[in-house]
Amino acid sequence: MSEAIHSLLNDSQPSALSVSKDFPLDENVLANFPDGTKVLYAARFGTSAWTITARITVELPDGSHSRYFLKCAAEDRGRVMMEGEYNAMSELHRTMPNFVPKPISWGKYRLGSPDTYYLLSDFIDMNDRIPEPNQLCSKLAQLHRNSISPTGKFGMHVTTCNGRIPQAVNWESSWTTFFINLQRHVADLDFEVNGYWEELDLLEKRIFTSVIPRLIGALERDGRSVKPCLIHADLWEGNTGTSYETGDIYVFDSGAFYAHNEMEIGDWRCHYNKIHNKIYTRTYLRYYGPSEPKEEWDDRNRMYSIYYNVIYSVNHMDQGKAVRQTAYDDMYYLIDKYAPFSEGQGPPRLSESDRASLSTERDHTKT
Repeated sequence: MSEAIHSLLNDSQPSALSVSKDFPLDENVLANFPDGTKVLYAARFGTSAWTITARITVELPDGSHSRYFLKCAAEDRGRVMMEGEYNAMSELHRTMPNFVPKPISWGKYRLGSPDTYYLLSDFIDMNDRIPEPNQLCSKLAQLHRNSISPTGKFGMHVTTCNGRIPQAVNWESSWTTFFINLQRHVADLDFEVNGYWEELDLLEKRIFTSVIPRLIGALERDGRSVKPCLIHADLWEGNTGTSYETGDIYVFDSGAFYAHNEMEIGDWRCHYNKIHNKIYTRTYLRYYGPSEPKEEWDDRNRMYSIYYNVIYSVNHMDQGKAVRQTAYDDMYYLIDKYAPFSEGQGPPRLSESDRASLSTERDHTKT
């Protein structure tokens, strides 16, 4: 998909406007600006694993200047990504306008081949340093507390993506049912992309039939209930930035859906991100304490991190083998605690000689 985008941008296109710098603008993008707007600058900006991104500066009819951020992706997967991210960011912006750049629109390039889709949003000049924990966690807790599911259920009205992978976010009234569907979807994709692993399949079957109904189901038993909270759903440090002008932290590249709030910070358990630092989880829990039963919070956090590790292995394929193995270990830990195999019945545990290592490129704690 990325190669298709690069080809599109490197070719001369009759429906693209060439301006200062190196990014041709399709007329369907330009149609988002008022008549009489002048494009002063359009250039590639930032890095993205799955898309091409640019910064645009325009002069509006009243003489004022505005800057915008443009993201492009090709083919049907690009359409799902751009539509999903626009709706995710719009939902976040409605609840917390001071936490996300304002999304403007999404749509399709007029170009015929390859089909190319875009997302246009306000541009905020941000640094990429690791976010300050107190501000990030207080805003995140506010998002979780103040958001209201439009259906009263868990899910999202459109498919959203984690990276390039569509998520199973159809509406469900039960969080336990929703989470099983969410996790089963990525487990199936993992076997499609990374190959069948019989031992992992055995663990996953037990996770779905026994562990999740017991561990996650406890949130909805004995008079307890779970509030559907809007979560970012891909919140690592690379999807945050701090405004140079105001010092405000913003989040972007969202795959949002309504979920149990604790699902959000399952991603922070993943060891390959700097936000894995325990100060972030501890700070968040000061603003939004654990759900009941509180004594099972860490096990739920481990369960939620399995989702992020499996979808990471789907996104990054063979480069995610070490992370897939972490998910295997965590599943076994939870099975031992909540649904243990009979003596000699479980699959073998991983030995040190079996273990893959994560490359420096994929381990963000080393950059």
